[in-house]
Amino acid sequence: MKPMSESVTTEKPSEKPEAFSARSVRPNGRERDVEVEAEPVGPPKTVIREYFESAVVTVIMALFGMTFIVQAVKVPTASMENTITVGDHLLVNKFIFAPGPTFPLLPQREIKRGDIIVFKYPGNPFDPERDRQEDNIPFKVNYVKRVIGLPGDSVEVKGLKVYVNGEPLPEHIIVARNVNDKGPLDIVEDTPREGNELYNVFYFPEKVNAARLGHDINASPDFHFAVNGKPAKVPANSYFVMGDDRDNSLDSRAWGFVPRELVIGRAMFVYWSYDETKPFSSPLDFFTNTRWSRTGTMVK
Repeated sequence: MKPMSESVTTEKPSEKPEAFSARSVRPNGRERDVEVEAEPVGPPKTVIREYFESAVVTVIMALFGMTFIVQAVKVPTASMENTITVGDHLLVNKFIFAPGPTFPLLPQREIKRGDIIVFKYPGNPFDPERDRQEDNIPFKVNYVKRVIGLPGDSVEVKGLKVYVNGEPLPEHIIVARNVNDKGPLDIVEDTPREGNELYNVFYFPEKVNAARLGHDINASPDFHFAVNGKPAKVPANSYFVMGDDRDNSLDSRAWGFVPRELVIGRAMFVYWSYDETKPFSSPLDFFTNTRWSRTGTMVK
């Protein structure tokens, strides 16, 4: 009698656990098949792996946020005193002015008069040599200013008075101080430039180029601009900006309008303010030199 041989399967088992069937009884007494999936086979995640995966997700979200939502910048100059002070570290909302359709649940809107915006310096078409001397590179250096004129507005300066569409601008928006700064804004990692030159009040020309403030400016070497007559009209998709410290601000009065595509976002929050004029000799100076009254305040 021939012995029975055992059957051996050489098929590789499936890595994914197979589902199996079970029978359940309904309340009416009828049976039905229920498919039940087996528990996955394999070692459980370790604590280190879970922390690592969480850290990777956090870094990715932070990079996404820095690219599309917020940006940290440092203010090295006094052109926005007393609204923004030298040593303020700001968070800039990059999403609020994002182009494209707006959505009801998302905080998007158009730029308004009075907004404090951060933008790429458009360059000075009337004195490009000065830009080169000061490393004030067009489309690279960041500036922070207040929006004074919107597309279609007429803006005029008479002495120390600013008029928008024939109406005087409220005095509390414009602060006059005499400090040796002109107002570029550096990314938080950059080193502030020193030795900036004092700029005085600038005036508008009579004729205005379609894209920039005039080719007929009568400018003296010390940047005093003469008024030839009519107010300057802000062209489409552009903005007229000024520093709150108007006697100490290089702004649209000097180099023209800011195109919409150069606007980075709205300055919204002082996440830290530090007085760099005070000495730093011990770790405790970090706490004494921090302006706690400004840290955590909104920019208005």
